[in-house]
Amino acid sequence: MAISRNEDNTILVVDDNPDNLRLLAGILDEHQYKIRLAPSGERALATIGKEAPDLILLDIMMPNMDGFEVCRQLKADQGTTGIPIIFISALDEILDKVKAFSMGGVDYITKPFKSQEVLARVKTHLTLRRLQRNLEKKNEQLRQALDEIRILRGILPICSACKKIRNEDGYWEQIETYIRDRSEVDFSHGICEECAHELYPQYMKR
Repeated sequence: MAISRNEDNTILVVDDNPDNLRLLAGILDEHQYKIRLAPSGERALATIGKEAPDLILLDIMMPNMDGFEVCRQLKADQGTTGIPIIFISALDEILDKVKAFSMGGVDYITKPFKSQEVLARVKTHLTLRRLQRNLEKKNEQLRQALDEIRILRGILPICSACKKIRNEDGYWEQIETYIRDRSEVDFSHGICEECAHELYPQYMKR
């Protein structure tokens, strides 16, 4: 079977059991994922602070700092809150799963690990993460475009005498104020030749 290449995806595996780290690293390495290993919650937070992974496989039962606490700290930080976390545990109690999801986990894998299950869940959440990032990027591009393009449309009620415009609240505004507040236009004032002849005939040469 051909092995897919996934070098652009970095997965952090967090587990205090060296055997589990080796097993998961072997499963993921076979499919060309970039892998980082952390034997404790503290080490996990330190390495994430240096470079955020695309996905985290996080053991729940660890000494000193368990997986739930690691997850809580990551979700409290704006820079890491979006990283998907798959909890891993030997526990299969429904309450543990409920807590894992309520803490912000996206999935849950129980030990002993099944290679195909691990790979399927990893692939699913990396795909969802990529789609989420693409959507965020497009939304940001759209927001920037809307900020840059502010267009006045429709029919504007304008006074035929003083040329003020009636705004949405029913008040009359100077035309310069109305346009400036609703577009990226600013004004520099001058006087046309026709008005100059009418207003200042003494200064104009006939």
